[in-house]
Amino acid sequence: MFQNLSSDTTTKKSDKASTARLRGNVAVRLIGQPLQPFDRPSIPSNLRIHHEPESTSLTDRLGGTYSLEYDSLNENVKKCQYAVRGELYLRASELQKEGKKIIFTNVGNPHALGQKPLTFPRQVVALCQAPFLLDDPNVGMLFSADAIERAKHYLSLTSGGLGAYKVAEFIQRRLSASYLSYHNDPELIFLTDGASKGVMQILNCVIRGAGDGILVPVPQYPLYSATISLLGGSLVPYYLDESENWGLDVNNLRQSVSQARSQGISVRAMVIINPGNPTGQCLSEANLREILRFCYSEKLVLLGDEVYQQNIYQDERPFISSKKVLMDMGSPFSKEVQLVSFHTVSKGYWGECGQRGGYFEMTNFPPRVVEEIYKVASIALSPNVSAQIFMGLMVSSPKPGDISYDQFTRESKGILESLRRRAKIMTDGFNSCKNAVCNFTEGAMYSFPQIQLPPGALQAAKQAGKVPDVFYCLKLLEATGISTVPGSGFGQKEGVFHLRTTILPAEEEMPEIMDSFKKFNDEFMTQYDNNFGYSRM
Repeated sequence: MFQNLSSDTTTKKSDKASTARLRGNVAVRLIGQPLQPFDRPSIPSNLRIHHEPESTSLTDRLGGTYSLEYDSLNENVKKCQYAVRGELYLRASELQKEGKKIIFTNVGNPHALGQKPLTFPRQVVALCQAPFLLDDPNVGMLFSADAIERAKHYLSLTSGGLGAYKVAEFIQRRLSASYLSYHNDPELIFLTDGASKGVMQILNCVIRGAGDGILVPVPQYPLYSATISLLGGSLVPYYLDESENWGLDVNNLRQSVSQARSQGISVRAMVIINPGNPTGQCLSEANLREILRFCYSEKLVLLGDEVYQQNIYQDERPFISSKKVLMDMGSPFSKEVQLVSFHTVSKGYWGECGQRGGYFEMTNFPPRVVEEIYKVASIALSPNVSAQIFMGLMVSSPKPGDISYDQFTRESKGILESLRRRAKIMTDGFNSCKNAVCNFTEGAMYSFPQIQLPPGALQAAKQAGKVPDVFYCLKLLEATGISTVPGSGFGQKEGVFHLRTTILPAEEEMPEIMDSFKKFNDEFMTQYDNNFGYSRM
């Protein structure tokens, strides 16, 4: 036991020369002559600490060196996985430090792969961040007049500039009035530090424990599986049909819900990712109607992840918001289906991932529920103010007649047209490879080819202690420097293997990247003996 020193720690002047401060087992004299080697000073009785016998260590008595060790971590933390920044990413980072050129296609991070920021929003935010520039007589030579006007307007909404909390109410009202498909109460729109934070906030409110399940598409973005694990809930998978361009069959939804309920799981919500990540498909209006009817009949909250809505690379199936379809369906659906829609400035032609700007909009939620969600959101005080400005600019971008309109349109259109070309280059490249097949990327930022691994590769992966698609992706990384994400990180059917790569590398570099991939893949297939029957889907 340690002696309580709180009432008797005042050292008398006569004792000062011999007083020592203990640091571990070493006594350091505070005043007086330096200690000689192995000298143990006489310590006043009022400063002595009574130790347990030396044979009994802290570890022996308390069961570990530290209070928080791996074994004592929250089990939900250890269970959650996030493959996008997992083993492949860590190995790629190591190789980069060793001097190898790495092409990071594992994360949908447009600016990191060379996409240029849009000029108008960056001008506005720059002026908001440095408002003294507005007083410079030369400001009109560097910034467009409408950017200057917009910056002044945003700054008028907050006292203290971007270093103070504020702005949110104005942005919420602009979202409600001018951007969303149907008018909504601004109080039902929550600004967040990126869409991911919004997803986590809502799931935190929905999941009460392991008995609560969330329907999630497979393949899925690992944000959902990781967050559900972290919150102690249960992921209920529903499989997308690769042979139907990753289509969704409502019968599969019913089977998934029925199976989960037979295991005692209460299915409370359903996630859709539209356009798809990692699968790149766009849901049709008919499909969305089926989903909304299903949620109505099963009393499920629908979480509509719509962050890639600007990233559309074909004309046959445009993006349609879940909210629009729900409102068009009329009563009882429009009055009773609970929907949360998510969007962000991180994707599309904005690509401002690092700014962390997003929002979610709630439909058909009771006031008391909204109050509780507001309470949870308020714990984080406020989304960052720069991101709020970006959200305001996204929902109120330059219009015809504005000084910056032509430049803004030229830049945004150029980005999307280039992404469309890159999507085709990548899809065609994968489909030219041995034992690989890839659906066309209709939307989002990714290709998700299926890679049919030969028996020799499966055996080699087993011997290496790796999941087969992880083994393949590691070999690809070592040989080419292309950093991808194994399909197992997103979920896939048993015995089927994929990888995910972004379509974001610079357009002029894309042919070389795909040539490098094809060379590796075909040599890999030959090395591991791919002489067996293979159906392309």
